[in-house]
Amino acid sequence: MPEPTKKEENEAPAPPPEEPSKEKEGGSGPPKGEGDVSPPSALPADINARALARKDSEWSLGESPVGEEQDKQNSNTSQSALFVEKPQNGTVKVGENITFIAKVEAKDLLRKPTVKWFKGKWMDLASKAGKHLQLKETFERQTRMYTFEMQIIKAKENYAGNYRCEVSYKDKFDSCSFDLEVHESTGTTPNIDIRSAFKRSGEGQEDAGELDFSGLLKRREVKQQEEEPEIDVWELLKNANPNEYEKIAFQYGITDLRGMLKRLKRMRRVEKKSAAFSKILDPAYQVDKGGKVRFVVELADPKLEVKWYKNGQEIRPSTKYIFEHKGNQRIMFINNCQMTDDSEYYVTAGDEKCSTELFVREPPIMVTKQLEDTNAYCGERIELECEVSEDDANVKWFKNGEEIVIGPKSRYKVKVEGKKHTLIIEGATKADSAEYSVMTTGGQSSCKLSVDLRPLKILQPLTDVTVKLGKEICLKCEISENISGKWTKNGLPVQEGERLKVVHKGKIHKLVIANALIEDEGEYVFAPDAYTVTLPAKVHVIDPPKIYLDGLEADNTVTVIAGSKLRLEIPVSGEPAPKALWSRADKAIAEGGGRIRAESYPDSSTLVIDVAEREDSGVYNINLKNEAGEAHASIKIKVVDIPDPPLAPNVSDVGDDWCIMNWEPPANDGGSPILGYFIERKKKQSSRWMRLNFDLIKETTFEPKKMIEGVAYEVRIFAVNAIGISKPSMPSKPFVPLAEDWIVANPELTDKTKFTITGLPTDAKIFVRVKAVNAAGASEPKYYGQPILVKEIIEPPKIRIPRHLKQTYLRRVGEAVNLVIPFQGKPRPELTWKKDGADIDKNQINIRNSETDTIIFIRKAERSHSGKYDLEVKVDKYVDSASIDIQIVDRPGPPQSVKIEDVWGENAALVWTPPKDDGNAAITGYTIQKADKKSMEWFTVIEHYHRTNATITELVIGNEYYFRVFAENMCGLSEEATMTKESAVIAKDGKVYKNPVYDDFDFTEAPMFTQPLVNTYAIAGYNATLNCSVRGNPKPKITWMKNKVAIVNDPRYRMFSNQGVCTLEIRKPSPYDGGTYCCKAVNELGTVEIECKLEVKGGLSFCRLLLQGVPPNIIDSYLRDLESSNPEGN
Repeated sequence: MPEPTKKEENEAPAPPPEEPSKEKEGGSGPPKGEGDVSPPSALPADINARALARKDSEWSLGESPVGEEQDKQNSNTSQSALFVEKPQNGTVKVGENITFIAKVEAKDLLRKPTVKWFKGKWMDLASKAGKHLQLKETFERQTRMYTFEMQIIKAKENYAGNYRCEVSYKDKFDSCSFDLEVHESTGTTPNIDIRSAFKRSGEGQEDAGELDFSGLLKRREVKQQEEEPEIDVWELLKNANPNEYEKIAFQYGITDLRGMLKRLKRMRRVEKKSAAFSKILDPAYQVDKGGKVRFVVELADPKLEVKWYKNGQEIRPSTKYIFEHKGNQRIMFINNCQMTDDSEYYVTAGDEKCSTELFVREPPIMVTKQLEDTNAYCGERIELECEVSEDDANVKWFKNGEEIVIGPKSRYKVKVEGKKHTLIIEGATKADSAEYSVMTTGGQSSCKLSVDLRPLKILQPLTDVTVKLGKEICLKCEISENISGKWTKNGLPVQEGERLKVVHKGKIHKLVIANALIEDEGEYVFAPDAYTVTLPAKVHVIDPPKIYLDGLEADNTVTVIAGSKLRLEIPVSGEPAPKALWSRADKAIAEGGGRIRAESYPDSSTLVIDVAEREDSGVYNINLKNEAGEAHASIKIKVVDIPDPPLAPNVSDVGDDWCIMNWEPPANDGGSPILGYFIERKKKQSSRWMRLNFDLIKETTFEPKKMIEGVAYEVRIFAVNAIGISKPSMPSKPFVPLAEDWIVANPELTDKTKFTITGLPTDAKIFVRVKAVNAAGASEPKYYGQPILVKEIIEPPKIRIPRHLKQTYLRRVGEAVNLVIPFQGKPRPELTWKKDGADIDKNQINIRNSETDTIIFIRKAERSHSGKYDLEVKVDKYVDSASIDIQIVDRPGPPQSVKIEDVWGENAALVWTPPKDDGNAAITGYTIQKADKKSMEWFTVIEHYHRTNATITELVIGNEYYFRVFAENMCGLSEEATMTKESAVIAKDGKVYKNPVYDDFDFTEAPMFTQPLVNTYAIAGYNATLNCSVRGNPKPKITWMKNKVAIVNDPRYRMFSNQGVCTLEIRKPSPYDGGTYCCKAVNELGTVEIECKLEVKGGLSFCRLLLQGVPPNIIDSYLRDLESSNPEGN
């Protein structure tokens, strides 16, 4: 527990009772005029009390002045950031307990604040806690309040003094001071000896220069001066807080404060009873510079020789030093005291001595010219002047009572010119407004400084700015003062970045924004610091209008089918949003409810044609305009329709069952080229028309066949374009096919009703008629209704591959291979076998063919018989082919090498390489065996193991092992095994196994198509799909394109992607949908594309042939023949 010094307020310690009597016995002092000065401890009680009653005198060890602390407490009360309840001043009697409480609210605190208790200025009481001092802290969760308590137990008199409590949290700090008074229960004041309060500072001693204020200075009665009581500096220092020593020394003219404090510390000593002196020197004396001081001692034996010393040097009598003898008294006078006389003095009598301290005080320095109140503007240089009574005197400057520290980094400078002292403030701010004072040892002066803002003038205001998108924005203003300021946009602070820079150069302020964006538009305000003036400006970002025609064809042509609705949406941009105007042939298209109208949106403009007509074809113009500029574009709209019907066909030639007809193309092709024609005929008496061609006829001539001789027929034409089929033409004029020559098939009459006509040429068409003959002659002939085509019946070939041969056919070496592949086709097909593209060696492989199947036979299979066997069946010009994969497998060879990778403990790590010969089949596993070196008996440890490395465990310690590995495939284990060259010794001392380090596997992969697109035929009007599969990691983005143009938001297409399978569905395609389709896959590792061609077979011929059971490959061959026979057709 600290030992605080008891605080003295308005009374001084009572003098010892024996001293007045000794003074009386010793006689009176020197006359008043001699300038005799009494020691500081001998001041009268009332003068000392008045001195201590001054505000500057109410100090004790470790305390600050009460008035100053009260001011600080009041300041802390108004500006407290943490304390909710502060400790209050307290009074306690000796031996009683007292508690001081401080409370801090934890509402805005994330953790417990730090609290410290101090005695005086420096003494931290945390280390003094114990029997007489306890520190306690609690936290109340409901109110979130921290309570800190300091309890003093069984207080003593020396516990009195000034205390301080400090609380801190991060950058917040708060403190308060409070006093403790301890009253004696008896009410008596102990006698105090001045010799216990002062001790001379010794050189080379351990306690040299230290301070100890546990003792109090003695008082001595002197004559009062009614006008101005003399201040006892020692009494002030005795009760002062150590941080006030310098201030007291300055105020009372103490120049050697450091030496004074050392001497004050050394003056504490225990008084011993002297045999030589009946009265000794007082502990200390003080005198003004130029004054006179009197030292007096009384001897017990007047015969003793007395010698006086100053700092160890004997003093000889002179005009300065005068010695007197009065009875038992020995007196020394020191005249005209100077600062050099400030020292330690002692007197010897025999073997004993007594000492004292003399302190010389300089005369006070007065302020002769007072400070004057000053008004100034911010930024100006301010000079506060005063004059003192002495040249180059030491003065102190204060601001609102706080001393101003002058230094290299301080804003304050002091200029001294003789008696003139000037405080200089460079670049004054409003914070410099305060009460400034100057203090000397003999007086002080104060003045008020008021610093106001200089009236601000706007030399160049901000102006509204309109800038194009992507250009630089520069806001500039100029004010009359060189001060900083803040920029805001729409009320929010502007944050500097790569594009936005704030420039302040002198009185000019700039805000520069590079590459203006739309979001940079708004109201910007510059506000100078410390002023209420604001400079606003509006920024308007504009962008010239743009029209985006990327989705259109190269010549900006849009095709629409007559009768359908066209909604042409053109993306546009611009700031502000541009106004769009559509026109055709200088005639504006209004926005409204008409059949042809325009619609405007923020990011697009749309042309709508509800029911397109042929007359709507033409060039449409779009014009965009805003305050930044204009943009124009022309779009060609082409309305297509079915063609007009051709004119009636002309039959130019007629045969027995055929005719030749020709016609002219229709006058109007509907806006789309004519793709071909359909021809129909009917009997004149019938109303049923029959289609003669299912594939379009691209020429304007045709030869109908298979007509009945003698029957009248009519024909008509349909024109076809990409949109559809026209209405039929007018029928041709009726015509009748007639034959010219009839040949008798049977020279002799037959009485049967059936007959076979032989010798007919192949591919000939004949008509047949029959006549009945009797004795009267021949009857009228009866005709067969249809011409008969003389042709051998052809059945296209078809290979029927058995299901088990559609996969790879596996056989072991030595087994027989006997494969039967059935087929069909008439007449008997021609068969061709090939192996891996080469003819089969019939010496090794037997081939046997029949009318319905073919057999491939191998009596004893060898691995060389493995391969791809291709079968081709041909009938006339029709061909069918199939492939069979035959794989002859055998047992694998042994692994190439087996090594012991590591041996530790009871374990051995093996690693081996796969066999060079896998037996023409995949390796399915390995079998590992071990053998003790002593017995070399092999034991299987692992079977059907799939990896090429293994760890063999549970080996016997001390044994030596060999290992061998068999390879295994579907045929079984390899005939031989590969053995390790070295052995594994299982040592008794184990080794530390080091786990191998494996790198993370990189699963990323560039896109790759695993199944490509294939060229496809589609039937007009029936949905078609294109399929492919892709893989990649990260998952690639899929884009479909038609003729290098991306397919986006087209309702005729549907796109799917599932587990890497990409599908494009084309709804009811027409010949117009044919073309080159592309699938594009993209991820961060690369891009890959794949293409295919889609051909849409139009008309009913393809569909009808398919419905009639005609195989698709025959239809495809037939269509290709038609195309090859008409190379110039479109």
